[in-house]
Amino acid sequence: MGQCINEKTGAVAEVNVLITGYFTDYSKQRVTQAFPQDWRIQIVEPEQIELFISEANVLIPEHIQVNEDLLNKAHNLKFVQTGAGFDNVDIEACTRKNIWVSNAAGVNANAVAEHIMALILGYYKNISFLDQSMKNREDETKLIYVGGELAGKTIGTIGFGAIGSRVAELAKAFRMKVLAYDTNPNRQSDDAAMVDLDTLIAESDVITLNIFLNESTRHLVDKQFLAKMKNDALLVNTARGPIICEEDLIEALKNNVIGGACLDVFTVEPLSVDSELRALKNVVLTPHTAGMPDGTKFHEKRYQFFVENIQRIQRNQTPHSHLNQLS
Repeated sequence: MGQCINEKTGAVAEVNVLITGYFTDYSKQRVTQAFPQDWRIQIVEPEQIELFISEANVLIPEHIQVNEDLLNKAHNLKFVQTGAGFDNVDIEACTRKNIWVSNAAGVNANAVAEHIMALILGYYKNISFLDQSMKNREDETKLIYVGGELAGKTIGTIGFGAIGSRVAELAKAFRMKVLAYDTNPNRQSDDAAMVDLDTLIAESDVITLNIFLNESTRHLVDKQFLAKMKNDALLVNTARGPIICEEDLIEALKNNVIGGACLDVFTVEPLSVDSELRALKNVVLTPHTAGMPDGTKFHEKRYQFFVENIQRIQRNQTPHSHLNQLS
């Protein structure tokens, strides 16, 4: 088996990677094959984590909170590796317990940016609607729909890190005007005009959210935010669901306060089958797959990064993109 040095005891332990989430059998197979064959890979649903956490020395968490209570049961845990977001991990608690935490910042930036552009194009070109009408054998001479060109429209990215800046590059290729807002005042780009948040909201035909979820961004998009948008504007969220107050968004979409929304993330995931979002015609939905271009729950580059980072832990090296510092 692969081995990992336990810095607390000096003992050698096998590499036991615990992954939580909802995976199909096919996705489990692809994920497992991305790791070295001599590692122990366990993929379990979030509700089962307490049955497996005590043995794990590496945790890749999805749909769970990595908090003090869970960590008290994680007797062998040395490393928590997340995707781009890390709002579900208590980093201070991990640090107190001598557990490294890293995210995969930037690894899926291109994949997410492409997904954002695909959603925007799909919305304005009515791809889903036209595809279904053709497959339903509807009379093509009686179709009624409204679309538009991207050229000449203004897109605003809230957040101008790896994903936001890549969206700006792609949008420029479509001859869109690009606005950007970022809390880092030093962010600059030839592809975007940096503006304040209110200016971006008021002037954008498309607003895309490319920020982390934290207490300052939770429900950033609420009734007041939506009221400031153009009444035909499109809102795109591939970041984290709770950045949007979902109830306010549904109300705004039903009352045509804004034109529409493209959503890859939701307040509760998986999205409830009874969610009103599923019934709205001015919404395009995807099931949190923006960062998984290679298949359901799978992104080859992401898992390559995970393997390399775990190997760094094996060698007692500092992991890439670490979010804490151990003494």
